[in-house]
Amino acid sequence: MSRLESAINRLTAQKALLEHVAGLIGEASGTVFELGLGNGRTFDHLRQIFPTREIFAFDRAIRAHAGCIPDAEHMIVGDMRDTLRLCHPRIPAPPVLVHVDMGAGDATADLATREWISPLVAGWTAVGGYVVTDRPLELPGYAEVARPAGVPASPHLIYRRG
Repeated sequence: MSRLESAINRLTAQKALLEHVAGLIGEASGTVFELGLGNGRTFDHLRQIFPTREIFAFDRAIRAHAGCIPDAEHMIVGDMRDTLRLCHPRIPAPPVLVHVDMGAGDATADLATREWISPLVAGWTAVGGYVVTDRPLELPGYAEVARPAGVPASPHLIYRRG
């Protein structure tokens, strides 16, 4: 498979899984976290599938397209090892969805990220909430959710907090 085909599969799967989880969440209360704003494509899509939810985006710097940046109240800039631990006063409710899009494509870097991000995600996600991630996480008390049929192969996983 070419890198182009792999990228298409990854993006198609990401979109399908986020939309699938949106259906599973339904009307459950909670915010949405976008961990890794990047260029803002996924944040922009989250705004479409969750038009009434507060979406908080986290990244160490803003590099997104101008139309895909949250307002100052919902954009949390800095090292997520700190910002996720300290942002409680800004967040009105635990997230019913945490989207983790921080894979570096380097196995060692991804393992290092998993070590520090897993407990932060585990502690934040609402009971009954979901995590969609581009890399495996260690989330005790969470169950992996089966991917819907027809979703292209990708590294993405869905977890649900029990």
